[in-house]
Amino acid sequence: MEGFERELTMTVAIFGLDLGKDICSIVGLDGNGAVVLRRRLRRKTLIRFTADLPACVVAMESCCGAHHIGRILTDQGHEVHLMPPEYVRPYVKAQKNDDRDAEAIAEAASRPTMRFVTLKSQEQLDLQSTHRVRQRLVGVRRTLMNQLRAILFERGVVVAQGRQRLERAVDEVLSEPDPRLSVPIFALAVDICAEWRELDQRIDALNTEIASKALGVEAARRLLSIPGVGVLGATALIAAVGDGADFRRGRDLGAWLGLVPRQYSTGGKTELLGISKRGNKYLRMLFIHGARAALPSLAKGATPIGAWLRGLLARGHRNVAVVALANKLARIAWAMLGGDGPFDVHHVATPA
Repeated sequence: MEGFERELTMTVAIFGLDLGKDICSIVGLDGNGAVVLRRRLRRKTLIRFTADLPACVVAMESCCGAHHIGRILTDQGHEVHLMPPEYVRPYVKAQKNDDRDAEAIAEAASRPTMRFVTLKSQEQLDLQSTHRVRQRLVGVRRTLMNQLRAILFERGVVVAQGRQRLERAVDEVLSEPDPRLSVPIFALAVDICAEWRELDQRIDALNTEIASKALGVEAARRLLSIPGVGVLGATALIAAVGDGADFRRGRDLGAWLGLVPRQYSTGGKTELLGISKRGNKYLRMLFIHGARAALPSLAKGATPIGAWLRGLLARGHRNVAVVALANKLARIAWAMLGGDGPFDVHHVATPA
């Protein structure tokens, strides 16, 4: 590092780092928020450059690869701040480019009200990647099933909704040549079914892997004691939020998952709309599906949650009760992440 540039880096309070596949842009701000350094570096050069820097704040958007670079910078002694990209976007000036992005990242990180994302461990990223691969395979299987259903429907074979009904109908149709299916279409249906079975095997293997990881984590075992929270929900939550320390209370986790109403306020009047659907879409889906499955049994129980659910069901639509229960389960899950024992539905305060 040249002498003049070394003097500049000594005055830098915050480095904004815009990550790219090959080239990364760096902008340094001093204590007054003025830009004192701009550089564009390749990834390999970036690690050597930051290793020579005095310990400082390095800010990045929470994007693909940011957690890996963040752990390297943390090991070098820097303080790493990750931010959601949507929180950085308002600070981009004029036309967008990599240097302006890096400057916006540094400026956003300097704001005292900015919300930061905690660095994920390698174990969290591994678990999260396993969930994403499984989710992709489930989506491919769903598309395959819908295509097979459409092919049969166009030949006069109408199958009711549901996976099991489709499996039974396909087995009957393919057990022997059907006059409604031509030879090429019959062979095509056989090929689709073979691909479907292969996807089932791959998804089952990932389910087994996720379940084995859940049994080896104490926090996951506590989460599994909550009605409506299964292996997928428990492990996905741990992969996303770790021990939940980023949230001051369970209500914040529910809001982060998008399970609370959107607010529109003007002229002193506040209007509550549908749920915000912000945050982790996959986790929100798991909690809502879990709540839908647990609702019947919980509503019948002689517990505070049961009485609360019966009141909700009497006053409004069932789907409203499902989402409200999903929000409640998320808040309970936050408490269980830092707890020391299994969940007991009979020892819960009356839900609000």
